[in-house]
Amino acid sequence: MLTDLLAALIISSNGETIEDTSRAGVSSVGGEPGMSKIALLRKLLTSPDTLVMPDAYDPLSARIIESLGFKAVQCSGYSFALAACCPSEADFGFDRNLALTKNIVEAVQVPIMADGEDGFGDPPVVAEIVRAFIRAGVAGINIEDQVLGQAGPKRVIDSGRMVEKIRAAREAARQEGHPDLIINGRTDALSVAADRTAGLNESIARANLYLDAGADLAFVTGVATIAEVTTLVQGIHGPVSIAAGLPNSINTMSIADLRACGVRRVSLPVVAIFSVIQALSRTLVALRDCQDFSMILQESLLCSPEDVSRLVAK
Repeated sequence: MLTDLLAALIISSNGETIEDTSRAGVSSVGGEPGMSKIALLRKLLTSPDTLVMPDAYDPLSARIIESLGFKAVQCSGYSFALAACCPSEADFGFDRNLALTKNIVEAVQVPIMADGEDGFGDPPVVAEIVRAFIRAGVAGINIEDQVLGQAGPKRVIDSGRMVEKIRAAREAARQEGHPDLIINGRTDALSVAADRTAGLNESIARANLYLDAGADLAFVTGVATIAEVTTLVQGIHGPVSIAAGLPNSINTMSIADLRACGVRRVSLPVVAIFSVIQALSRTLVALRDCQDFSMILQESLLCSPEDVSRLVAK
């Protein structure tokens, strides 16, 4: 599988080897004996420091993230679909999303947040997918208000409908015996807005509705500047989640900037898979053009067998 080949190339450009810090169990990431992963994720989100969650696209990428000291992992539906060469998350579908998420959960000790997309349907369907993800072992889930898998320009559903989805997700978690499941209520209102100011205002209004409905975090997509982040943090009456490292914002806001603004959670939706695509491309171009391994060795483009052994060891 493509992803199995790609992940072995995630290594820093200076040749730094991967150190394993992941096999010591929950306590290695700040948990207490007997603490559930949901409780641990909630503790991380309420701690003074911003929680940075790189997004994984398969079990090996998740284990690399964990081994480098990150305390939680976000699953990325976009990256799942890209790694499978699917045109979109809708084409990848729920069944494959769930199966891959379960494999990721089983590969690491840190808490995992699922990408529940738009809930894959109306509120009753949302409830079912939340139950399924809980049974797969996730500590949290993203649910978004964009319309997934429909032709034409990106759009969002009515905020009242999204509130129903969040309430259905919260009730499903309660019925499954995990009422404290972390729910990340995502709005794409800014991404679809023709006017940035109107989009920010709509995002704030929706975020507050989603928090009141039972979401633990308000996730606003399409944010492009720190000024916009500041407006959101000031207007949203609860913890804010922002995605970073994206093409529209990688030059305008850093993780340090987001920490300083009081953002509670930072996800990195494309960093892992984009870096792997670039690394593999560079390596294969070197082989194609040079017909030897000199550039690969000079730039330390391959990890070592010892790195692989540490990553696959349980």
